[in-house]
Amino acid sequence: MKQSNRIKAAMRAGRKAYGYNLSFPSPWVIDILGKLDFDFVFIDGEHGPFGLDQLEDLCRTAERHNVTTIARVPDIGSSTILRYLDRGIMGILGPHIATEADARQLVRACYFGPLGERSFGANRGTDYNAGIADKAAYCREANEQMLVCALLEDVAVLDNLDAILSVPGVDLYSIGPNDFAQSLGYPGQPGHPEVVKTMQEITRRIRQAGRTMQADVMHGAWVSDMLLDAGRRILSSQPG
Repeated sequence: MKQSNRIKAAMRAGRKAYGYNLSFPSPWVIDILGKLDFDFVFIDGEHGPFGLDQLEDLCRTAERHNVTTIARVPDIGSSTILRYLDRGIMGILGPHIATEADARQLVRACYFGPLGERSFGANRGTDYNAGIADKAAYCREANEQMLVCALLEDVAVLDNLDAILSVPGVDLYSIGPNDFAQSLGYPGQPGHPEVVKTMQEITRRIRQAGRTMQADVMHGAWVSDMLLDAGRRILSSQPG
């Protein structure tokens, strides 16, 4: 493996991992922020306009600065996730994990055997299958460095949460407040008291089961918000 997963290293060290969320393909942002000691960059591949070539450029740039790349994928299909992993992504956030079957599919797609069924191809995510003396050891190390997160966004989670949490191989859980609010019947109202109460109950159940929320170990900000905040500071400093 080219590098270790800094988020998993932070989890082992008992500290939070710090990073930023990117919704548009810009290796230049990663290059500039590489001057700071961020642990990860989160790539929103579900909503952002990321092509496969762009993902590779982002991974190359991040690796140069020892920054771990993780991505929210458009769906949890094995071929979709594989395309991200083959570019060099080291962590996957699977959207709309609403059943045990969804969680098992997410794990199946992210890991090599015996945990999963990830295909091994000669791409940069597997070092182009070049110079690997012990492929079995390589696959074990890849599994150890893989971060798998389940994004809970559907009302069905309320009935299926215990079964979802029983699936081995998921490291972290997160709740998508906007889609979850819509699923509960409150579109555009993630702050509705009923939505907030339900999300808090899900979070409590996850932690009570001994599992970890993404927010427990990761802290990040959207690059778009960072840019807007910087712009506002400049504008507010103008003389009256």
